[in-house]
Amino acid sequence: MSVSVHDVLPEQQPLGDPAREPSTLALTGSLDEDAALLAAFVAGGERRLAGLPPKPARTPSQQELTDTVFARSRAARGSFLDLHAEGVYTRLTENLTRRVRLGDLVHAAADRFPGLVPDRARMAAELALIQAEKDGLEVDQAIFCAALLRSETAGRHLIDTMLTPTPRALDLLDGFRATGRADLGSVLVERQGKAGHVTFRNAHCLNAEDNRLAADMETAIDLVLLDENIHVGVLRGGTVDHPRYAGRRVFSAGINLKDLRNGAISFVDFLLGRELGYLHKMLRGLLTAPDAPAWCERTVQKPWIGAVDSFAIGGGMQLLLVLDRVILASDAYVSLPAAEEGIVPGLGNLRLSRHTGARLARQVVLGGRRIAATDPEARLVCDEVVPADDVTQAVDRAVQELAAPAVAANRRMLTLAEEPLDLYRLYLAEFALVQVARSYSADVLAKVERRWQSSRARG
Repeated sequence: MSVSVHDVLPEQQPLGDPAREPSTLALTGSLDEDAALLAAFVAGGERRLAGLPPKPARTPSQQELTDTVFARSRAARGSFLDLHAEGVYTRLTENLTRRVRLGDLVHAAADRFPGLVPDRARMAAELALIQAEKDGLEVDQAIFCAALLRSETAGRHLIDTMLTPTPRALDLLDGFRATGRADLGSVLVERQGKAGHVTFRNAHCLNAEDNRLAADMETAIDLVLLDENIHVGVLRGGTVDHPRYAGRRVFSAGINLKDLRNGAISFVDFLLGRELGYLHKMLRGLLTAPDAPAWCERTVQKPWIGAVDSFAIGGGMQLLLVLDRVILASDAYVSLPAAEEGIVPGLGNLRLSRHTGARLARQVVLGGRRIAATDPEARLVCDEVVPADDVTQAVDRAVQELAAPAVAANRRMLTLAEEPLDLYRLYLAEFALVQVARSYSADVLAKVERRWQSSRARG
């Protein structure tokens, strides 16, 4: 059934009668006309839901109505973006002359195209809730982001934009160049000789990743790549507070599941932002001269070393897949427990099989297989296994080897062969939709709630 702007979800229809609500949106092909139709369609749905209580207090019929209205609005957004993703992006970036980072872009879209994505006020209210009590408005952000990434023009421009230095890094750069040190909060960056050492310091949660660490990491990666006196980057976990590992270094426990349960893991800033941000910058380089004719002149690339103490779980193991040299302590292990956590392990599914082959990748991702440093398969995900007391010396040796001038050029060519930009772009578009759906799925919500209750019981 086609609808016009005048008969979108009339308010006089009985509440709770979704069968009578129009379910499709007739688009004209004109960006401005279709934007007006979409705004009216979505606004009509929101009026139908305006009197309902928050999600935990809704009756089954009220929740069914909510789900129906959301599904129809999301289908309408998808249809609109199928036609106009490139046009929307062109408007938001003033014909590709402005570089707007992902977070700002989503907010700009809400202002410029009402109904396309939730506005700041609605997102602020939603983000104050625990994950299980949210309506999943981030799904609408994911629909928007995925559509942009599927567009070759918009997707490539957005990816380039996210490879540029962050404003925070540029503000800190002169001080870092002068002192060789930047304490970012959850991350410490230090220049030691030719190396830029990035140390995770989320000590209270086994160096798990959260919104703050993702932001600090991107700043840290930018500083290492921008400092001309640094030739090699090094990642290592700092000491932690957990009773079982107190005083020991830990590389990373992956995503902070407590924050995920509490609704504090952002889709834009974390789930998608870390992939477009610091992880991609480590792999493909920092875009410092966007107008240069050749990619090698546009970016700054440096080799990266990872030193894994204790373990690299989930997002920690994902990090290893974009590094040039991985050193495992002999008592360490790595794992990518996506099936156990219920979410998608970032771009691990794209990159892991390059290292391990398809069969082992499936055992790790689908079966939760843990690879210990002493296992023969460890050589597929690392370059060197050394006694725990020798990790620092192994890092120093690796820095000297990778500081050679030709290393950066050769790693660039390896990346071009292994992960072409359009493969990355299209994978990320699909990942955005799948990951946000998983983060609101019933099984994930139940798992993170059980873990949270268990941690509270332990005190």
